[in-house]
Amino acid sequence: MIIHGGKPLHGTVPVSGSKNTALPILIAALLTDEPVRLTNVPRLRDVTTTLGLLTGLGAEARWTGDNEVVVHARKICSHVAPYELVKTMRASFLVLGPLLAREGRARVSTPGGCAIGARPVNLHIGGIRALGAKIQFRHGYVEAHAPELKGGRVWLDNPSVGATENIMMAAARASGITQIENAAREPEIVHLAAMLSAMGARIRGAGTHVIEIEGVARLRGCEHQIATDRIEAGSLMVAAAITGGDVAITDAPLEYLEAVTTKLGEAGVLIEAGEGQVRVRRGANLRPVELRTLPYPGFPTDLQAQMMALLTQATGTSVITETIFENRFMHAQELIRMGGDIVMKGPTAVVRGPSRLQGAPVMATDLRASMSLILAGLAAENTTEIGRVYHLDRGYEALEKKLKSLGAQIERVPE
Repeated sequence: MIIHGGKPLHGTVPVSGSKNTALPILIAALLTDEPVRLTNVPRLRDVTTTLGLLTGLGAEARWTGDNEVVVHARKICSHVAPYELVKTMRASFLVLGPLLAREGRARVSTPGGCAIGARPVNLHIGGIRALGAKIQFRHGYVEAHAPELKGGRVWLDNPSVGATENIMMAAARASGITQIENAAREPEIVHLAAMLSAMGARIRGAGTHVIEIEGVARLRGCEHQIATDRIEAGSLMVAAAITGGDVAITDAPLEYLEAVTTKLGEAGVLIEAGEGQVRVRRGANLRPVELRTLPYPGFPTDLQAQMMALLTQATGTSVITETIFENRFMHAQELIRMGGDIVMKGPTAVVRGPSRLQGAPVMATDLRASMSLILAGLAAENTTEIGRVYHLDRGYEALEKKLKSLGAQIERVPE
């Protein structure tokens, strides 16, 4: 990605459907033999990978419109999620619960995904075992068997989003009542519960620390609209602020962004919510903040890298503490190459500003790091070259087009 920076962004830009919402909902379509129609699905590499995974398991999964997908798992022909797919996208591991619930067996490779630290699947395994499944690890695969899943009590040592989703999907067709304690509270959990409920599942407490699922013998097809992406919305807010621009963002899910808008406000970003949109501008000066990533409703780890780029432009010393993933400061070294004054010690980064960012060749290490470097490039003098931007295609739909519509000089070229 080639960026000629230093130009404030102006205009109006929409927010696309949420990747983190779409992937588990696509996989949940395996729980029924009837068609599931989904709208507002973002055209992303991870969505394409998921459709390939579903097709490999025997489902019909295809685009039927620009942002519309139909999944019809009339029958399951395979119970194996292979390494070739799961290594590229961690969310593929979520097929474990639906395959067990539908077929009584599953063989799923242990995951890959972004290089942001260890994300073990022990919480998924413990929860599925609590529903009566027998599980063993063989040759890099999780092999699970359960002639019949039965409701049970599951305690999560930490509120893992993926584990909560996997257990919810398995429990939706288990016999009896399942209770998940210390469950994740993220909006993606609420959206998955809404979709499963539309299929006939009985779920209470989604969005709280205790979720109760009363299993049913059969789920039906449904239609469901994917919610807009809170992480993309937050990224676009930072883009307006870091460039000193004035941007109206439509369809931003502000109800899920309170921690983000609070920190942006502390940093001196002006945010005005209107009907159907939010206007974001930079104040006279950006101020330093202290920021700690936390599970929802705390500040999301998926916006930490973007905030670090912004805070290089604040006057004073900011402190960022990453509590979710131990490897999620890999973008910091690249920001330093561009002129950022950042010192890291363990899970804490100290950012001193304002720094005069200058264009440089940098390398993206993961999805959110890619966005961080694009934001820095938009604010930097001269030209920034960002390598490995294929990570972007996993989580941001038509990003260059959206930024160009706001006046950014940005272009993708072959490596």
